[in-house]
Amino acid sequence: MSPEATPVDDRALVAAAQAGDRQALDRLLRLHQDRVHAVCRRITGNDADALDATQDALIAIVRGLPRFDGRSRFSTWAYRVATNSCLDELRRRRRRPVVGLPEHDGEVLDIPDTGGRAFDATVTDRLEIDAALAQLPEDFRAAVVLRDLCQLDYAEIAEVLEIPAGTVRSRIARGRGQLADLLAGNQTDPAERPTPAS
Repeated sequence: MSPEATPVDDRALVAAAQAGDRQALDRLLRLHQDRVHAVCRRITGNDADALDATQDALIAIVRGLPRFDGRSRFSTWAYRVATNSCLDELRRRRRRPVVGLPEHDGEVLDIPDTGGRAFDATVTDRLEIDAALAQLPEDFRAAVVLRDLCQLDYAEIAEVLEIPAGTVRSRIARGRGQLADLLAGNQTDPAERPTPAS
């Protein structure tokens, strides 16, 4: 399927879903669910919060679909909904009492490869990227994920995050810089890495 075909298919599915066609709605959600989950996984930084944010995003997409006016691509709108769900989930996480910090259990999500250079990595590299992304401020993390994982252009990211394009450029540049610094720290010999404070 060519890149040009997807938006046309989305438009037809959106129109049918808005007219009450449940099969079109189901197909539309299935087409975008993996990408929505991938965005949620990278922004929230863990599986549990990503699943909650994904579920909230899909529910919000269904509820908001009658108001979707087609001025942007459906995928761009879906990313906006997913990003907002993630930021809401992160705010809820901050309000929850912390009982303990679980260690990573070794489970790896099957995240579709988008061809983005920043995320074209081995499983080990992806785990390091996830850990580094989790340390970025939420604003930088969302911008970097939307650019490097979703491959949205600056105007689309500005629309998703509802900020000026210049702010998008700044957040991506600063986020990538911090991400590179964090990843460079992970490339040193384990014996030379600083020991985390207890």
